[in-house]
Amino acid sequence: MTTVLETLDKGTSYLTKKGIEDARRNMQMLVAHQLACTRMDLYLRFDQPLEESDLAPLRELLKKRGEGVPIQHLVGLVTFHRRDFKCDGRGLIPRPETEELAEWLLKNACPTLPASPRILDMGCGSGVLGLTLAAEIPAAAVTLADLSPDALALSRENAAELEVTNARFVESDLFSALGEETYDLIVANLPYVPEADRPTLARELAHDPALALFGGPDGMDIIRKFVPEAARRLAPGGWLALEIGIDQAPESEALLGTAGLTEVKTLNDLSGIARFPTARRA
Repeated sequence: MTTVLETLDKGTSYLTKKGIEDARRNMQMLVAHQLACTRMDLYLRFDQPLEESDLAPLRELLKKRGEGVPIQHLVGLVTFHRRDFKCDGRGLIPRPETEELAEWLLKNACPTLPASPRILDMGCGSGVLGLTLAAEIPAAAVTLADLSPDALALSRENAAELEVTNARFVESDLFSALGEETYDLIVANLPYVPEADRPTLARELAHDPALALFGGPDGMDIIRKFVPEAARRLAPGGWLALEIGIDQAPESEALLGTAGLTEVKTLNDLSGIARFPTARRA
């Protein structure tokens, strides 16, 4: 009978041969998912025999992971700012960098907002950013907007799972369906990958919606369209915060300045990449 530890070792070896980074952690996540336990629980169950009823589905999951299907899609969840969000092909897999942006906003921007702020998450995808802000600021009125009805459906499901009730969802091509409302904070993780990078992306990214990834020849097409209108929709003292790609900070800062915003700066992510342009309306 194959034990949990033997399964972990064999699966890790298989994923390593398939070129999967952090193969051990990936295998732990697959086994923990199958056994409905945490990765830490596995350390107490190394000697537990696994029945074929567990091994058979594990083999299928392992094969798919070896083929490049993202681990988040296989286990169906991603943890973001201490909360578990449903994750599948309807929305972009949340990146660790986006979590860094959420943490910065909660620590630095949100304490300056009115008591009942109006917040917009543009291009919300699975909803991790907007729903995190909604959960952390119960008095806020949070709007999550996206062009994709599938992404919005995923956001709604996540809101229901998290019991977030102070969020609304709008299908909109940027601001087209949002009327003339203004906001105290606008956050946006819009498509910023240059089309020329498509052939070189990691195979896992092929499972993300192309609509959420590619932003034209240099990745900036949607951001160029978004920033002037977003600036106009900010209330006095309001914040605008973006996530961008490598080498896009100079143009992003120029766009923010041209739109009349102040306190323009770009924050680095933990890798030292200029990743998060921020600005305020005077």
